[in-house]
Amino acid sequence: MKHRIFSKLILAGSLALPLLASAAAPVVEVFKSPHCGCCTGWVEHMQANGFDVKVKNVESPSDYREKFGMPEEFGSCHTAKVEGYAIEGHVPAADVKRLLAEKPKAIGLAAPGMPMGSPGMEGPRKDAYDVYLVQPKGKKSVYKHYTGK
Repeated sequence: MKHRIFSKLILAGSLALPLLASAAAPVVEVFKSPHCGCCTGWVEHMQANGFDVKVKNVESPSDYREKFGMPEEFGSCHTAKVEGYAIEGHVPAADVKRLLAEKPKAIGLAAPGMPMGSPGMEGPRKDAYDVYLVQPKGKKSVYKHYTGK
């Protein structure tokens, strides 16, 4: 009798694990143009790396960049928000995960422009680019450097 109850508890627990894992995934809200394919590529990259992504097609993603306090100089084609941080452009998921683990006092991360070879901008070449940690008043530091090939 005890074995049967124990087996049922194990089964119930194993069935609940996928629900717990998806509930724990950080939610990323993405504000992008409805016509941008590279933004869709970045969304797919984030989903493949365990993020729960909510896409909002908007006429002017730059309005959200401004709303979140990200300076215009870091602008790209889409803006996102995750756990209070702004994410501007094609920032790799690994950098976002690092940000969420370290929790620095910052506005967020930015990969200005649309660097070739970044997530969502895959193609025939990979350009070198930096992901910046953007702090209040627009102060920046290189968070991660990616070499081109």
